[in-house]
Amino acid sequence: MRATREILEAAKAAAPVLAAASSDAKNKALSAIADRLFTEQESILSANREDMEQAKAALGAVMADRLLLTPERIAGMAAGIRDAAALPDPVGRVLRRVERPNGLIVEKVAVPLGVIAIIYESRPNVTSDAAALALKAGSAVMLRGGKEAFRSNAAIARAIRLGLADAGFPPELAGFVEDTSRDSARELMEAEGLVDLLIPRGGAGLIRSCMEHAKVPCIQTGTGICHIYVDASANQQMALDIIDNAKTSRPSVCNAEEVLLVHRGIAAEFLPKLRERLVVEREKRGLTPVELRLDSRALEIIPGTPANERDFDTEFLDYILAVGVVDSADDAIKHIGRHSTGHSDAIITQDSGAAERFTRLVDSAAVYVNASTRFTDGGEFGLGCEMGISTQKLHARGPMGLEELTSYKYVVRGDGQTR
Repeated sequence: MRATREILEAAKAAAPVLAAASSDAKNKALSAIADRLFTEQESILSANREDMEQAKAALGAVMADRLLLTPERIAGMAAGIRDAAALPDPVGRVLRRVERPNGLIVEKVAVPLGVIAIIYESRPNVTSDAAALALKAGSAVMLRGGKEAFRSNAAIARAIRLGLADAGFPPELAGFVEDTSRDSARELMEAEGLVDLLIPRGGAGLIRSCMEHAKVPCIQTGTGICHIYVDASANQQMALDIIDNAKTSRPSVCNAEEVLLVHRGIAAEFLPKLRERLVVEREKRGLTPVELRLDSRALEIIPGTPANERDFDTEFLDYILAVGVVDSADDAIKHIGRHSTGHSDAIITQDSGAAERFTRLVDSAAVYVNASTRFTDGGEFGLGCEMGISTQKLHARGPMGLEELTSYKYVVRGDGQTR
């Protein structure tokens, strides 16, 4: 097993080659990587079967779905890489140009970060998504996945390095951390001078650890306690459709709904419809019903599990939904302010004033009116595949696409000026 620092140093040494590369050369490399996912598909799927077999006792059905790879999902990964190649190159873009009275021309120019490290859990498709975005943005990438997906991640990383070599680039540009212990994660967090940006993509524990221990620049991503508030004026059929999608389409992802708030004026009418849709109908269809964890006011209207206070501060990543009744849109906004992680929150309403107030006062990376929180995604926002969802406010916020993976410098051109 190669030492993590050795892999980092190799990535750092190779980074200037990519920084100097043309857009066409980078796009050819991404195309070669996408091709390699197909030629290496059988070895990737074989590795994934081993991971699935080893993890089946420890993972529930929802989390196992995050780990599973299929030919269709590998095709989707390759398509995401090609989508990244088709996007405009952010590197070298002039963000601002000023000509000073003394003749100096000052340009603010987008540049690569250098080496981007990502620590992630469970989802092997992140390996290819992260590599594609970092490489297109002109940076080397360090990939450190979780132990439950180690074989899958290693097989995908191997395909990425083979694709880089096919295109004439150093394979070291895509470093893969072979040590899945906490020591390697801590080493990335403390790799001053070698890591230019660290992105943790996983549960609250991982993100908290990075925030507490990182000595390198770090983006806070991922944890999504996403709310939907159903206002008194809401189209109730629309609300049911949106809630069903946000909770059940893929409950294991960070943009899935975890909390539902309902205006008291419609709660007695709406909550029975909700239970019918998410519990009764799903049971009839042989699907996993949603466990409704109800506050005291909701519990007076429909049967369910009594909620405790922690339920409104939990990212379930499962078929569980915390449900509360509120007196007004302002009360919903206050509740979200106390409990949201700043990821994605939505209002369902026909009242334009309530929608405007909600979008102004809910301080999250993505705020929705009459749409599912499941759209918080780089591809859905037109950014291509994403590196993660930033829930902080400095440097990047929301889906992190190519532009968010660059920095900038000032290039100043003169003709002998002195000060």
